[in-house]
Amino acid sequence: MCLCTVSPGAANYFATTYGVTTMNSNVLRKSNAHLVADITPIVPRIGVCLGTAIAALALLTGCSVPPDDNDMNDTGNWYRPSVDATWQWQLQPGESGGINASYDVDVYDIDLFDNDAAQIAALQTAGRSVICYFSAGSYEDFREDADAFAPADIGNPLDEFPDERWIDIRSANVRQIMLARLDLAEQKGCDGVEPDNVTGFTNDTGFPLSAADQLAFNRFLADAAHDRGLAVGLKNDNEQILELVDDFDFAVNEQCYEFDECAALDAFIATGKPVFNAEYAEEYVTDPAARQALCADATTQGRHALILPIDLDDAFRFSCDGE
Repeated sequence: MCLCTVSPGAANYFATTYGVTTMNSNVLRKSNAHLVADITPIVPRIGVCLGTAIAALALLTGCSVPPDDNDMNDTGNWYRPSVDATWQWQLQPGESGGINASYDVDVYDIDLFDNDAAQIAALQTAGRSVICYFSAGSYEDFREDADAFAPADIGNPLDEFPDERWIDIRSANVRQIMLARLDLAEQKGCDGVEPDNVTGFTNDTGFPLSAADQLAFNRFLADAAHDRGLAVGLKNDNEQILELVDDFDFAVNEQCYEFDECAALDAFIATGKPVFNAEYAEEYVTDPAARQALCADATTQGRHALILPIDLDDAFRFSCDGE
């Protein structure tokens, strides 16, 4: 246990920055005109087990921080996209029947199964890094490995995608399937991966998934990707960002502007990791003023925002990065 003397100003900074809005006697207590913070109750309360918040508090108080055995982001040779990296996201074939490779961006995010090693290599030869998308939390009956799922692994349909079903992320079989998908990404030469549907614990999956189950599964994916030399992005799991920012190399988010959720993503930017955002709302497509306001904020905050068709088929594209 680390017991630190914290000035009122430092305590206020910590509360404002990391969302501790209620400081009762179980979290902070006065002693000799100082506030004394016991790291043990604070960290679970704000949902930060690793890295960012503890380091910030340590800097403010002079309290030492023990090494984090689970923080792999300071070692290893996998690709790490720059916080300034620009991107293109296309998961469905466009009018040409394939990927539009003409955008002058740093990163292409494309489907793992639908693109072969030659397509990935061509993008890399053109100076692009390639992130390969796959669903890590759902069953899609059209995927080539669909038969590997056991009936017990398959749960309820996704709300907006009735042909897609949630899977039991606690299943050892599901984990083996995901390891095979990561192997495929490595074999095809992907620079990183975007595992989708990693928010089952907040949805009606048909399984009693807890937040702890989701954290364990998401860290399993991150560690396995890094073991294969792959970067890995956290997709849409805003509720667990502070707990997972140290495990992931970038964030991919959908509709944070539409739902006023973007501030949660700033933890990635603060640690030098990019936030790749996509918006689909009609107002951003048809109203130049709304789009300009979004882009002005995204640029100021360091988020890389695209306005795209929800089918992600390159039917149109507006980039706040201007490329």
